[in-house]
Amino acid sequence: MTGDLFSVGSVPFGDRLRAELGALRSARLLESSPRSAVWQVELGDGTPAVVKHLLDGAEAGERYGREVAALRLAARVRPAVVPRVLGVDADVRVVVLEYVEHRRPRQGWEVEYAGGLARLHAAAAASGSEGEGAGGQGLPAWAGPDAGDVGSFLGFAEALGAGVRDGVEDELLQLLPRLGKLDGPRALLHGDPCPGNDLHTSDGIRFIDFEQACLGNGLMELAYLRIGFPTCWCVTAAPGPLLAEAEAAYRTAWRSATGADVEGELVDACAGWLIRGDALVQRAHRGSVDHLARVMDEDWEWGTVSARERLLHRLGVVARMAEGSESLDGLGRLSADVRRRMLERWPALKASPERRP
Repeated sequence: MTGDLFSVGSVPFGDRLRAELGALRSARLLESSPRSAVWQVELGDGTPAVVKHLLDGAEAGERYGREVAALRLAARVRPAVVPRVLGVDADVRVVVLEYVEHRRPRQGWEVEYAGGLARLHAAAAASGSEGEGAGGQGLPAWAGPDAGDVGSFLGFAEALGAGVRDGVEDELLQLLPRLGKLDGPRALLHGDPCPGNDLHTSDGIRFIDFEQACLGNGLMELAYLRIGFPTCWCVTAAPGPLLAEAEAAYRTAWRSATGADVEGELVDACAGWLIRGDALVQRAHRGSVDHLARVMDEDWEWGTVSARERLLHRLGVVARMAEGSESLDGLGRLSADVRRRMLERWPALKASPERRP
């Protein structure tokens, strides 16, 4: 969404960028997160571009470093999966990007999204697991849930009156190292591959906003489609056949780009997102309190659904996927029980929408 024309003098476009790209002709402020300011601009030669400024705040320098490193690492992928970097000014945390025209996603967009996500992920596999060549700066490893998350989830289940059977805690504690284990190439993870951070163009998907980029197992982000975009405002519950088609597209694109099969189990990734209470709130509120415990006393809106509705969706996904699983059958049964008890206690809870807004 665009705003009114903005004074070009207010855009942090200093001497370094003007020497490379020329003076700005015009600027229009765009909608963005509270952590950044973004303008659509016209460069001196008439080329449209986007200027993104990472604002002062917690870990601003780290977020900027991740963004630029990920964009440069992904720039080698063809067809392109990110806008081109036109210029950077690290002193003021500014990056200038190619302007990409976004179109409304068509029905079944999940398939193209998944294929593009796989090619983005494969950028790291093609250049080494540490992200060599990414602007001289590596990216951190993905950080998964921990024993505290296991305790919070089981505590929530017990508070609802669900019987936690023997062995479920062991299943979850054994899940934790599996989520971080990766013998094959690591993926370039976007960190927040949400609706709005994917630009749908006439020639494919472009991903933007890499402030949380890291290296890890791509299944943790492929799971977004099925588990309901756990770090995002927009939760969707696409039909099963469409999800299966999208996941097959991801695996095919990954194999084509890396020569290897996707490593790990998608049910593990979905279970990892289920037990993370911080995936019920916006980023600014994460790491503060036990949000699963909060759900017992309050519900809150974020985007397309409430916190309880987010959790209800995730429980249903894991209950179905883990049924009969050798490693997570107990969690699957517990998830089904907790979901049933949530609906008994809060019968007005609604299902997640099938389509993105």
